[in-house]
Amino acid sequence: MAVVGALGVVFGDIGTSPLYAAAAVVATAKKAGVGVDRTFVFGMTSTILWSLTLVVSVLYVRFFLRADNEGEGGLLALLGLLRRQIGRRGAATAFTVLGMLGAAMFLGDSVITPAISVLSAVEGLEVVEPSLARLVVPAALVILAGLFLVERLGTGAIGRFFGPVMVLWFAVIAACGVRGVVETPEVLVSLSPHWVVLFFLDHPGAAFLSLGAVVLAVTGAEALYADLGHFGRRAIARAWVFVVFPALALSYLGQAGHMLVAQDAAGNPFFSLVPDPVKVPVVILATLATVIASQSVVSGAFSVVHQSGRLGVLPTLRTVHTSAANSRQIYLPAVNALLAVMVLLVVLLFRSSVALASAYGIAVTLTISITTVVYLAYGWTSRRRITGRLVVAGSILVVVLVFLVANLAKVGSGGWLPLTIGVVVFVTMATWWMGQRQVNRGRLALETTVQRVEDVLEAHHSVTRTPGTAIFLSRHGGIVPLALRSMVEQNHALQRHVLIVSWTTVDRPLVPANERFEVAAMGDEGVVLVTVTYGFRERPRIRRLLDQVKSAEPEVMRGVNLGTATYFVSLSVPQYSSRSRMPRWSQRLFLGLFRLVPDPVETLDLPRQRTIVIGRDIPL
Repeated sequence: MAVVGALGVVFGDIGTSPLYAAAAVVATAKKAGVGVDRTFVFGMTSTILWSLTLVVSVLYVRFFLRADNEGEGGLLALLGLLRRQIGRRGAATAFTVLGMLGAAMFLGDSVITPAISVLSAVEGLEVVEPSLARLVVPAALVILAGLFLVERLGTGAIGRFFGPVMVLWFAVIAACGVRGVVETPEVLVSLSPHWVVLFFLDHPGAAFLSLGAVVLAVTGAEALYADLGHFGRRAIARAWVFVVFPALALSYLGQAGHMLVAQDAAGNPFFSLVPDPVKVPVVILATLATVIASQSVVSGAFSVVHQSGRLGVLPTLRTVHTSAANSRQIYLPAVNALLAVMVLLVVLLFRSSVALASAYGIAVTLTISITTVVYLAYGWTSRRRITGRLVVAGSILVVVLVFLVANLAKVGSGGWLPLTIGVVVFVTMATWWMGQRQVNRGRLALETTVQRVEDVLEAHHSVTRTPGTAIFLSRHGGIVPLALRSMVEQNHALQRHVLIVSWTTVDRPLVPANERFEVAAMGDEGVVLVTVTYGFRERPRIRRLLDQVKSAEPEVMRGVNLGTATYFVSLSVPQYSSRSRMPRWSQRLFLGLFRLVPDPVETLDLPRQRTIVIGRDIPL
């Protein structure tokens, strides 16, 4: 069942690439003045198949899936793994910036993938009946709008249908591929890599430019790694080796064979290969498959933005957990709305999958390149020697960089779109990261260490200790929250029992229960320090945590009444400053992002009627 689930969620994107990859390669060659001859078809097919072998089978399945962060995968999880091993702060910062760039490119890809996938499927209507071409764009807009409307239901509500649909999809594309291979058996010779060499010798210019389209065949490879924590390495690897890769190989071989005997098939080789009696059902199935692929990418975007917020490179946006049993199933309303608007605009702007193929590829190759660089750095820091695995991964990186250079030729014809989105997202991440560091510096300058709590109380002899329990929350361990100082200095009153709860997010997805918190009593002043550690996939639930603390430490927590306790949240409110290191535009962007931060009472799961938020202005 895990394999079927992986087929439904992990392989939606790469599994639907036969709809447009070969067609995009042919379109690129025709623009370069190269005809669809025998050498071209065999060379194109061989290049696609060996790209799948090197990038997906070797790099992702063989290497990346084994580099898990306690079971979690993806670029940000790998970055967290590397940061835990790097001792030098400068190197950790450099790789954090690199990881931010990779995450930004992935989000740029998240805008392109739903548009090109659904368009390529609906374009099957043109093959069924050319007069239906005018319905392609409206139908794609309706399908995509419906996709984003049902996102709030969560993958759990519709996930039960994903696996069977994708199993049927892979069976259909494999069967159609067999039809093309039987039609032209000689196409099997393209399994030999020497056709890649002949391809570049006979058509060097067109072959190089076609790499920008060949890379479309490996789009979705990052999903294999990103969804590692959900299905596990074994299920994903088995699904790829025994189902997905054979089906994709047969599909590309079949399309190539059909192009050799039907020259008019080059415009849309996938649907031209489908027998006429089943064209309409296959169009419907392809549309369902691309909706699944799009949903998977959108869910991946939710995860990336959520992890980015936990790691401090984006604001922590309001997150809805759509499943009580699976914390990974999340929905971010703000991200969903923004993606919906951008995807629909992209469809209206490009209007066809072939035109949109020019915008595709750059974000994919950049993400793969950055993930590989981080993997190489992690491999080196783990063993401090060059291993065979690092040599192979480095060699594949060279190949991916060639793909990247080939894609640069498409910047003017559409490649500017994912680059623009990626740059905007990266600048946003960098601004938030720098702004948060500025705010933290200003806040730390106003706060004091917990070791001086007694000094603070003794310095204000008129402080009245009233009955009850006060819980002060702080994002920084070992620091007295601003709210506590405000209570002492301005109100001259403080509850008899005081909990100072601080929490940090570490570069691990989950923190074991026995490492979750530490408790220490601070002298005889009735002050208890609770230090909490969360993983980047976890949601802080303060009330649930304090119940666990009281059960585990009854002596230290004696007298603490959590049922009537008052919670105090210290809120640092950033303010524009003419003396800041940050440029004016950067400060304005940060202040705008700060308004997106959700209510801390909701984020931390605090009782609203017993929570007081105390703000303090912090100049940037």
